[in-house]
Amino acid sequence: MTGRLITFEGGDGAGKSTQIARLAGWLGEHGIQAVCTREPGGTTEAEAIRELLVSGESDWDPLTEAMLHYAARREHAEKRIRPALAAGTWVLSDRFFDSTVAYQCYGQGVAPDDEAILRRLAIGALRPDLTLLLDIPVETGRDRARERRKSRYEEMSDELHLRVRAGFLEIARGEPERVAVIDAGRDPDSVAAAVRAIVAERLGLS
Repeated sequence: MTGRLITFEGGDGAGKSTQIARLAGWLGEHGIQAVCTREPGGTTEAEAIRELLVSGESDWDPLTEAMLHYAARREHAEKRIRPALAAGTWVLSDRFFDSTVAYQCYGQGVAPDDEAILRRLAIGALRPDLTLLLDIPVETGRDRARERRKSRYEEMSDELHLRVRAGFLEIARGEPERVAVIDAGRDPDSVAAAVRAIVAERLGLS
């Protein structure tokens, strides 16, 4: 039995890490082992790239930035995601390739064809079984995230984050069978209930 890959997407302050932890606990109650991971990151090598992308101050060319994300994603997929799935473990990932499409393509102007080439080279046909898009207005999300240490992406302009949010919603409209949109502006308990309901319905849990 192979595992399932569930990815969480959304802008800053959407509450992805909180909801991943809560879903992992709920799956455990159903006897399903799940590992929680993140992108960029998830392996020693990918975390080193994360430091460059998220904590650094470099002004990367957008295509270079996309290539770095896919270098990290390759390590993550080969060394953590695929082995876990093959062992029957579910994987809950804070971000995956939809973030690259939203941030680098919609946000920074990388050509979709170039992103598709990088994706094919890095991860082949690996796709999430389900993607949960925690949607939140940009201003609300940035207010929530204000008190924590800012990442390089959180320092970017509101205009970019508006394009990113629009990009995520466009991805969801184009792939409704894979991507479920959840209103993340509600309280965490309500969001967690919505997450559980969608996972139960789409992945056959009771």
